Amino acid sequence: MIDFNSDFLKNQISQWLLEDVGSGDYSSLASIDNTATAESKLILKDNGVVAGLELAKVIFNCIDPSVQLNVLASDGVYYEKGTILATATGNAQVLLKGERLMLNLMQRLSGIATQTKVAVDIVEGTGVKLLDTRKTTPGLRHLEKWAVTMGGGFNHRIGLYDMIMLKDNHIDSSGGITTAVNRTKQYLKENNLNLKIEVETRNMDEVNEALAVGVDRIMLDNFYPEQCKFAVDVIGNQCETEASGGITLANLKEYALSGVTYISLGYFTHSVKALDISFKTKLKK
Repeated sequence: MIDFNSDFLKNQISQWLLEDVGSGDYSSLASIDNTATAESKLILKDNGVVAGLELAKVIFNCIDPSVQLNVLASDGVYYEKGTILATATGNAQVLLKGERLMLNLMQRLSGIATQTKVAVDIVEGTGVKLLDTRKTTPGLRHLEKWAVTMGGGFNHRIGLYDMIMLKDNHIDSSGGITTAVNRTKQYLKENNLNLKIEVETRNMDEVNEALAVGVDRIMLDNFYPEQCKFAVDVIGNQCETEASGGITLANLKEYALSGVTYISLGYFTHSVKALDISFKTKLKK
């Protein structure tokens, strides 16, 4: 899903550092001796699933490879408040230069992973897979979708290029499901593209139309749990099913028990409470 050693990620980190540091971290440059060595502790201040320790390594390596980051925990694992996740030793100015970027990313990614884990635990044993969506932060999509997997969820399409999803706007702009799907199949054939086709449906008439024209997955948009169950019974094994819209933690189990293949939840990434993590640094004696 994500290569922490990729040039793409390293270039992103460089841009993020430029945004934060600008022409210089003058607070550190002005107050701390440039030869001072410091020790830092990365401490979890909330209970939750940690995501971003591998990323922290890359961040400090991009700033100064001499920083020694000793990781004491693992991404994708639930820890309790007070756990020391890692320690770092290096130039004091360098440690403070990377602190905020590392924390901003780790806190958000850990919040996503923790939020996902709560939902995954609710549907345990039902066989349904929980998916994220494209409702991600621009520039952070790959990291945020990776964080979902750290919480036990699964990724939907990464972008507009790796799967066909014909939503209501596509359908209404093309003249209906049949027209949209037939045009899509022709386009894929002409352009030698092998992509799955998913169609969003708003009622059983549209479900039946999608079945008739033949697709890989039918999204049941804003169906109630009992409506999902009825649709799943009608669809059978003709294609995959996905429930979406109006789904909360309170009714998630009901949807999972309807028999759908997938449930997609945008709030995994668009409504995140960051996990509290601190980075405490002291001069090394």
